[in-house]
Amino acid sequence: MYSNDRGEIRQVFFRAWRNYRAQRPLEGVERVIVDVAQRHPEYHALLEAPDTAAQRDYLAGLGETNPFMHLGLHIAIEEQLAIDQPAGVRQIYRQLLARHADAHTVEHAMMECLAETLWQAERNGQTPDQNAYIDCLRRLAQKS
Repeated sequence: MYSNDRGEIRQVFFRAWRNYRAQRPLEGVERVIVDVAQRHPEYHALLEAPDTAAQRDYLAGLGETNPFMHLGLHIAIEEQLAIDQPAGVRQIYRQLLARHADAHTVEHAMMECLAETLWQAERNGQTPDQNAYIDCLRRLAQKS
C-alpha cells in the first residue's frame, strides 16, 4: 500500500474489497481497508468498478472528494491511533471521543488536520510537520 503510484495504491483497495465480497481471507492492510470501506457505503459501487474508477481524477477545485484519499486518511488515523504516533495522538483522540460519541465523526475532524499537514508538506517540499499536526489536533480538542 506504500507506493507513489496512484494506480498501485488503488489496486490494493480494489483487491481488498474483491476479497471481502468473495469471502476470501483478508490479509494485513486489507482488513483495515474493508473496515473503513464498510463505514462508507457511498464508495461501495466505486470499489466494485475498478475498470472505471482506477484512473479517474477527482478535482477538489470542482468540489469533488477523492474517495481513495478519504479512505486512506481514515486508515492513516487508525494506524496512528494503534501505535500512538505521533506521540499524544491517542490521548487527543480520547478527548475528542469523550465530547463526540461517534468515532467516525471524530476521525473526520482529525482528518482535516492530517490533510492540512500533508498539503503543507507537499506544497513546501518537506516531510509532514508532526508538531504542527499535533498542535492542530490540540486546537480541535480545545474547541470541541
